Amino acid sequence: MLISLIEIIFGKKINGVRVIPVTTKITITFTIIILVSNLSSNYINLILNRSELVSLMQDLLVKDLKEMYTYSNTQYEIFEFNGDKEGSYETIAARGKKELKNQKSVLLGVNPSGKILVQASNMEPIENFQDTKTLATMIKNLESGVDSGILSIKFNNDEYFTAYKYSKKWDLFLIRGEEKNEFFARQNAIFTNISIIILFITIVSAILGIYLLHRILRLISILTSSIMEMVSSKNLEIIDLSGAPNDDVSYLGFAFNSLSNTVNNLVNIFKKFANQDVVIKAYREKEVKLEGVQQELTIMFSDIKSFTFITETLGNDIIKLLNLHYDNAIRNIHDHDGVIGAIIGDALLAVFGALDKLESSGQNKSLQAIQSSYKIQELAKSLRDSMTAKREELLKKKKKLTKEDEKVYKAVLLEVGVGIDGGDVFYGTIGSYVRMTNTVIGDNVNAASRLEGLTRIYHLPVICSEYVKNDVDQNVDGMPVHFMEIDTVQVKGKTVGKKIYWPILEEHFTTKMKNEVEIFGEALQLYYDGKWKKAAEIFKKCQLKVASEFLQRTQGSKCPKDWNGIWEMKTK
Repeated sequence: MLISLIEIIFGKKINGVRVIPVTTKITITFTIIILVSNLSSNYINLILNRSELVSLMQDLLVKDLKEMYTYSNTQYEIFEFNGDKEGSYETIAARGKKELKNQKSVLLGVNPSGKILVQASNMEPIENFQDTKTLATMIKNLESGVDSGILSIKFNNDEYFTAYKYSKKWDLFLIRGEEKNEFFARQNAIFTNISIIILFITIVSAILGIYLLHRILRLISILTSSIMEMVSSKNLEIIDLSGAPNDDVSYLGFAFNSLSNTVNNLVNIFKKFANQDVVIKAYREKEVKLEGVQQELTIMFSDIKSFTFITETLGNDIIKLLNLHYDNAIRNIHDHDGVIGAIIGDALLAVFGALDKLESSGQNKSLQAIQSSYKIQELAKSLRDSMTAKREELLKKKKKLTKEDEKVYKAVLLEVGVGIDGGDVFYGTIGSYVRMTNTVIGDNVNAASRLEGLTRIYHLPVICSEYVKNDVDQNVDGMPVHFMEIDTVQVKGKTVGKKIYWPILEEHFTTKMKNEVEIFGEALQLYYDGKWKKAAEIFKKCQLKVASEFLQRTQGSKCPKDWNGIWEMKTK
């Protein structure tokens, strides 16, 4: 509750910087303005009232002084009768003291020499009048014929408002005074109390103002919170504006949603035409540069078999079939952290290991390529099964299909071969800043394509290189994949032979499959050793389709004299 209230008033911290709500800024601004305005008004009122009070006080001092002047004249007559001057001074002081209401109020009788002969006050008696400058002014005024007036004096180290009148009989300046600070004390107290009340009311009003402004401008809080979440998640979304009032802030929200929708559409289009890593890099760095780096990646190359026949048969409908196949295949590759390197007609090039660690699942890139390859095979089989089911439905209706229908049926039975290789390649963006594309360059890319071509010869769905085998064996715990050595081949355009493997997923590696793999392995070793006749006998026992290729090579044929165990391919 407290944290929520603090966030409403002072806002949230984003990347160490507190974002102050505009409602708080508005409230604080108006609070300061109102506070300064009220206090200023109160102070001005104090000053104006103080002038009036000073004027009124002066009138009262004059009135008191007249009464004391009259009383002192009366006492002078008594003095003339009894001759007791000191007694008369004391009587005048006693009468004057009765009229004093404040602690520092005074009535003084000062002769022109500066001696204080009469002092009515609550303070210790002072013998001499210390404000000689004021005394000199009164004497000078008297010499000019002015025997009374209003003056400010300094008495007992305090400032006083005073009214004075010269008593010719007593040869005294009768001075009636009120100390300034004491006189203004009540007014200052009232000013302080009113200021405290103003401050309290202003604070309460400010809190209420924050609540009301937050309520009125709640859409700003919604917009700000939503945008903060978007910045944190790096994902642009539509803000819920249900119940928004009809004002310019709501219009701002609707405009943002419209812009957000437009940007999302553009980003979605961009994602469809660009690789995941390019999109991520563009989002982070706000640009895509023409650059590349050397990386150790796994390359997967898939190709549709008998594509020429399919194209000739389906015509323009080939696009629909390809899109149906690629939609599933590409989704599957993305699910395994793969990046599409190229789509070339019937061929698909994918790269694994290119995504940043933060964006990938952290699994082994070669294992992901193998898993993705088998998923593509499953998707192709599912499509074939679907087409077979439709053929069966047509047969029930038509009883018999035309030659053209049968040809179309065979054309849509897609079969896909997959080759996988890996190693150091150059991966990056090439082209120009007018038009660019993401690509992967290296011998391993060509090798993956050649391995895919070998799937037709060896009648296998997936063939991989020794790099892929070693990457999985050395970096993946357990045995998720069993690698069956197929052959050692020298593809066209190469001068050395390399071992190739059939990766078999653990769920496919049944007891029967294991036995067949062992039989094939025994025959393959004899084949390597140049014992082709004996190898042919064992290849005959193997139920794997790949054995037929070796049976064709060895049955009825003699091992070449210069045999080194490497089979040289004459075609791609």
